[in-house]
Amino acid sequence: MVPADTNRGCTIMWVYLLESLSVSGKRYVGLTADLHRRLDEHNAGKSPHTRKHRPWRIAAAVWFADEPKARAFETYLKSGSGHAFAKRHFW
Repeated sequence: MVPADTNRGCTIMWVYLLESLSVSGKRYVGLTADLHRRLDEHNAGKSPHTRKHRPWRIAAAVWFADEPKARAFETYLKSGSGHAFAKRHFW
C-alpha cells in the first residue's frame, strides 16, 4: 500500500528489492524517494550494478517516514542476516 499524503513535510523513503527477469536468482536491494523513477532507471541501464541483468521487477518495497531508519533497514538487508531475512520473507 502506498502511503497517503498525510505525511506533509516528510519525505517518504523506499527500501526496495528487485529481482531480475532475465537472470534467475539475481537480486538487488536499494533505497530511493521515488520508487517508480528508480525502477525505470535500473531498467534503462543507468545503474552500473544492475545494468547487466535487465529487466528488473520490484519483488518488495517497504516505505519509511524516517530516512535514517530506511537507510538502516537497507544496510541490514545487505548484511548476512539481512539476506537470510529477505530470503524468508520477500523472495
